[in-house]
Amino acid sequence: MSRRAAAVLLTAAAFLVACVLTAAPASAVTYAPVSRPGPALRVPKALLAASLTCGGAVDHATREPVLLLPGTATTPRTDFGWNYEPALTAAGIPWCAVTLPHSSLGDIQVAGEYVVNGIRRLHARSGRRIGIIGHSQGGMIGRWALRWWPDTRPMVADLIGNAPSNHGTIDAQAFGVECATVGCSAAILQQRDTAAFIKALNSRQETFAGIDYTVNYSAYDEIVVPNTGARLTGPGRIANTRIQDVCPGDLAEHLAIGTYDNTAWALALDALTHDGPADPARLNRTAVCADPLMPGVDRASFLADYGSAAAALGAAIAGEHGVRAEPALACYVTASCPRRARPRPARRPHRGG
Repeated sequence: MSRRAAAVLLTAAAFLVACVLTAAPASAVTYAPVSRPGPALRVPKALLAASLTCGGAVDHATREPVLLLPGTATTPRTDFGWNYEPALTAAGIPWCAVTLPHSSLGDIQVAGEYVVNGIRRLHARSGRRIGIIGHSQGGMIGRWALRWWPDTRPMVADLIGNAPSNHGTIDAQAFGVECATVGCSAAILQQRDTAAFIKALNSRQETFAGIDYTVNYSAYDEIVVPNTGARLTGPGRIANTRIQDVCPGDLAEHLAIGTYDNTAWALALDALTHDGPADPARLNRTAVCADPLMPGVDRASFLADYGSAAAALGAAIAGEHGVRAEPALACYVTASCPRRARPRPARRPHRGG
């Protein structure tokens, strides 16, 4: 063996050892117990209040209201404004939508505080347990709130995710070189299947008793890969449904399943109007599968609306070059936040004499 070849092998071996040593601490993370109280929200109250928009009779609601959570690189307007919002209104279901920072491309841990606030506010205003409907990241981020802020769990009756990135996606790995050189969005890095964020999200347990979980995913999802990564296991009642098992001819991909797909809508509505998660056996499959467009979609403007949503998503991703590495996990994830120093008692004024 030549000296040059030996040097190359030694360099490669050293690199592998370094990788192993660097990766070791990640496996040694000790996550906070699921019962540990959540931290105080650090996002200013004014920003939290401004992020919430509502429709229908939310205050003192007579039925379960819905909190809408948009996907990565989208807003409530582009993700829900032309489909779920009008459909829920027509069905007499009050709703609120949360606008997440940077079109849902920023640190998901920060965005999670907006979701916590949304849950608390909608529950307080309605006086009822609420439902959550989220698309992509929006279908997953509600679980971050439930995991780290236990007080929100009794406030939520249903968590419904359409193509949720519950276990991340291998697709996000493709951004590795770009992120390391020119930077990319924090949310993309956090939704890699190997991300520290995803490991923390699913730490100790994925679900909680007392909450009904409905997961709708598509065999044609090109973003959440593998699509079975959307599925959940754990306590509570869970329905993991591939929409092609309900309607074999449904060709909805990632954006479609969360915006206009009639099968996903029918499953979401079934979960909201029945005890427990969605049950495909209750659906009128003939009617559901005959129409690809959910209620609320304007057929005359459908192509323009869908095109605008896709264009806005692409533009948001292209314009976001924020970070070159995944944001560090918040200290509350490992219960390592420093304790706040107690204020010192005021000194008594010195009395001369």
